[in-house]
Amino acid sequence: MSSGTILLIGCIIIFAAVAVIAVLMLSRGGSGFKFDIGGQAPRAAGGNDTSAETTFKSRFVGLGIFSGSVLGVLLARLWSMQVVSGDDYTRQAESNRTRTVTTAAPRGRILDRNGVELVTNRPSLTVCAMSDIADNTIELNVLSALLGIPSVAAKRRATDSTQSAQSARTVAVDATRSAVAFIQEHIDVFPDVNIETRTQRSYPQGEVAAQVLGYTGTVTQDQIDSSADANGGITYESGDTTGQAGVEFQYEELLQGVRGEQTVYVDVHGNVLDYSSSVPAESGSDIMLTIDLDIQKAAEEALVKQIKKRQDSGVKECTSGAAIVLDATNGEVLAMASAPLFRPEVFVGGISQDDWDVLSADDAGNPLMNKAVSGQYVAASTIKPLTTFAALDYGIATPDTTYDCTGWWTGFGDAYGKYCWNTKGHGYLNLRGGIVNSCDVVFYEVAKGFYNAGDKADGMQDTFKKWGLGSTTGIDLPSESAGRVPDAEWKWNYFSNWSDTDRQWNGGDYTNIAIGQGDIAVTPLQMACVYMGIANRGTIWRPHVLKSVVGRGDNGTVREYEPTVSISPEESSSNFDLVVSGLDGVVYEESESQSAHFTNMTQRVAGKTGSGEHGEYPTSWFCCFAPEDNPKYVVAVAVEKGGYGGSCALYVARDILGAIYNEPDTQTSEVQDTSR
Repeated sequence: MSSGTILLIGCIIIFAAVAVIAVLMLSRGGSGFKFDIGGQAPRAAGGNDTSAETTFKSRFVGLGIFSGSVLGVLLARLWSMQVVSGDDYTRQAESNRTRTVTTAAPRGRILDRNGVELVTNRPSLTVCAMSDIADNTIELNVLSALLGIPSVAAKRRATDSTQSAQSARTVAVDATRSAVAFIQEHIDVFPDVNIETRTQRSYPQGEVAAQVLGYTGTVTQDQIDSSADANGGITYESGDTTGQAGVEFQYEELLQGVRGEQTVYVDVHGNVLDYSSSVPAESGSDIMLTIDLDIQKAAEEALVKQIKKRQDSGVKECTSGAAIVLDATNGEVLAMASAPLFRPEVFVGGISQDDWDVLSADDAGNPLMNKAVSGQYVAASTIKPLTTFAALDYGIATPDTTYDCTGWWTGFGDAYGKYCWNTKGHGYLNLRGGIVNSCDVVFYEVAKGFYNAGDKADGMQDTFKKWGLGSTTGIDLPSESAGRVPDAEWKWNYFSNWSDTDRQWNGGDYTNIAIGQGDIAVTPLQMACVYMGIANRGTIWRPHVLKSVVGRGDNGTVREYEPTVSISPEESSSNFDLVVSGLDGVVYEESESQSAHFTNMTQRVAGKTGSGEHGEYPTSWFCCFAPEDNPKYVVAVAVEKGGYGGSCALYVARDILGAIYNEPDTQTSEVQDTSR
């Protein structure tokens, strides 16, 4: 029984006694009680005392009514406290003497499509401390010196207010065995410290797929404040580990486990007296990705190999690139490589300043960025199939329209002349020949046609957008870039500090985007999706890295990802035939030395090279799909400062396809740096 209830019962007893006395006095009021009430002056002997008795009785009646009323109120309150609100007060009383201590849960594993572990957990010796250590300067200083961290940091972690007073705060993870042994051998020196075995992230494949997988880190205060809204109701405590990038971030709700709870009894000072019920921590769900580890390794090795060759040739600035392999039948990402690589392990337990300086150095190549989804580049000649669709759709050209390439084009006048990449000229070519030979003049003519097309002038940009450029693909990875399809409105707003004349959209802007140069910006993933659409003749599946989810527990259910069509750009069958034939010609007709790298493959490949003129060195591109007649794999490669497409990116794609079909490239001669 609470003290408040005891006090209330005491008051009821007192008022009940007063009421009883009042009743007794009233019952004897007519038989001998003759009191002077209220301090009246004595009356003369023999006077009439009827009025005094009346006054006496009325006052006791009032006292009885008052006492009865108070007694009724108190009884009602007692009823409310003991019966109506009894459970509530019981819970309050229980909460005053109990506390909930939580324990961290292991994160779920990340597996490749064949069940191979990409990310798992390993045991970690964790040094924890109670908040009382903040009042023991000697203990705090000795502990911080032993762990090699500032005492201020140790104190801040130990006094973190996001956890209950009875919870041990994480001071350091992955403590050395010597430090742990010293603490355990000198427990009298560290009364507020204990050692726990928790889990930390482990990456058995090292750097493989680092940008796709992402990394974890200690939860920030902003994440704690917004966690309930942002992560499906998950709440965090300071020191928790959360996904900070890639799959770890994207699927945080699945990978994050359910914290365990231990109820403890405490005294008025918060000291633990006993332990009650407990709920064990529940690990997060395992997730299986669409990534094929073997193809992923092949993509990364091929990308790094060509970057190194470029550096060895004297272009030290070539450090970055991306390569993507999609399953054309459902949009699954079989590989997604981004260079340079990094080791996710450096973030376990908190990244050191030295490691951060290395990753963020000016010449590091931004390794933390997944360039496949976030890198934005000029599309170069890989966009020419879309320019061809636009020309055919809007009547700018027909399959039989031919153009004469002399190597120098003056379609907008001599003052605005432009070279073809082949300054000697290609001669007369139609649209297919323009794709095969990557002839710039053919597409300059298309651009001129749109410039003079009146209300159809935006048809080329509309076609690019219809195929997904300028918009995100919706892949299940964070930080995807949308790219850019420039037009007159964009130019006018973007170059607001230019003169009105220079801000106008002109013929040169058309010729630039027609060959994938100028202000157009695409991601490697967008171009992979474009070529998936060409391969499928109009069906572009939404790219995705999640294959399935294995629920928590030994008998967890499996939830399979359901592929969905993202967009379905419509083109006539004859238009697709022309473009696919042109892409086949790029691989097998444009250059004998180039086609030699594919002739020993049993599967026929259709693709397009590209060289993005942006800065001193071009961005090297190659996009392709195979088998040509029944497409299964789509490959897109972009190498920053890699040179012409046929001399760098093409090799990356060829090595990837060789790994997929187990048909390595046996051609040792290199393509000359002329194929655009």
